[in-house]
Amino acid sequence: MLTGSGILGAFLFLSLFSPESSLFYFPRNITFNLVVRRMKMWLLGLVFCLVLGTLHSEAPRGKLAAVDPETNMNVSEIISYWGFPSEEHLVETEDGYILCLNRIPHGRKNHSDKGPRPAVFLQHGLLADSSNWVTNLPSNSLGFILADAGFDVWMGNSRGNTWSRKHKTFSVSQDEFWAFSYDEMANYDLPASINFILNKTGQEQVYYVGHSQGTTIGFIAFSQIPKLARKIKMFFALAPVVSLEFSIGPLTKIGQIPDHLAKDLFGVKQFLPQSKFLKWISTHVCTHVILKELCGNAFFVLCGFNEKNLNMSRVPVYTTHCPAGTSVQNMLHWSQSVKSHKFQAFDWGSSAKNYFHYNQVKSSKS
Repeated sequence: MLTGSGILGAFLFLSLFSPESSLFYFPRNITFNLVVRRMKMWLLGLVFCLVLGTLHSEAPRGKLAAVDPETNMNVSEIISYWGFPSEEHLVETEDGYILCLNRIPHGRKNHSDKGPRPAVFLQHGLLADSSNWVTNLPSNSLGFILADAGFDVWMGNSRGNTWSRKHKTFSVSQDEFWAFSYDEMANYDLPASINFILNKTGQEQVYYVGHSQGTTIGFIAFSQIPKLARKIKMFFALAPVVSLEFSIGPLTKIGQIPDHLAKDLFGVKQFLPQSKFLKWISTHVCTHVILKELCGNAFFVLCGFNEKNLNMSRVPVYTTHCPAGTSVQNMLHWSQSVKSHKFQAFDWGSSAKNYFHYNQVKSSKS
């Protein structure tokens, strides 16, 4: 647990994000070298915050916890590990992406119940995957709770994350594979997944539970595709996101970077994918009693401080599955939302490209 000094360190770090003194305040005459220097300063501040919090921790020093077996499991294996039935299904979207759906068809004790179970579709948020619904203990994981409550649970994976990195034509090494944002997730991924679930279960409607970006694509899809909206029995929006106008988190500040500089920094393909290096950090660093808190603090800096609702014993499991990656273009779309304060389609950067995609020179409102 962090003491007051640790929290003070975090507060001092976050105070760096005041408007014009912010490390991510970019005047129009910004240079690339200045951006790089500010990024280095940001990382230094991040390390300072995390280390200070760790140094003032009340936890015992020097102990290495056993590696949780779930750190080396995929989503289906985690589900089976806790005694639940598990299925994987591949769904092809209209534009050729191949998505993985995870399914828990019933709970541990109600498998003999007669009659169809109501289907519920859980859709993760930004930089996440279907593991988000099952990486806590069964009593705290929504996927497991719903399965034991009698639901037929389906969990989606957006294009580009760890489990949805295939395409009928493109490979992940090609720029074309990564030319998508949450527009395409709403217009292609969601309809393909929902229609597959209904066809597989024989039901006419499904409950939809979205978290963060999962709510965003729901708002877009259900408002623009009435036929799809009629297939939703009820929409549960957890941490719903439409506007970032009043968001004050560090990621929002990063979103102020001009698009061309963001591409110089991050490229044009994938953003924060799960990797062997991250898994090594999770299993060799985050399992250490003290350093585990440092890993937990990383979640706090990015997502907000809430110690009571973070199970520190599960941090290695969280970090071996998230971040799960997305496209740089998706991050640029969120960045455009930060700058414009509008909920609208991705701006392709030129009138010609926008006209090609939308038949108009400006991106349309979502």
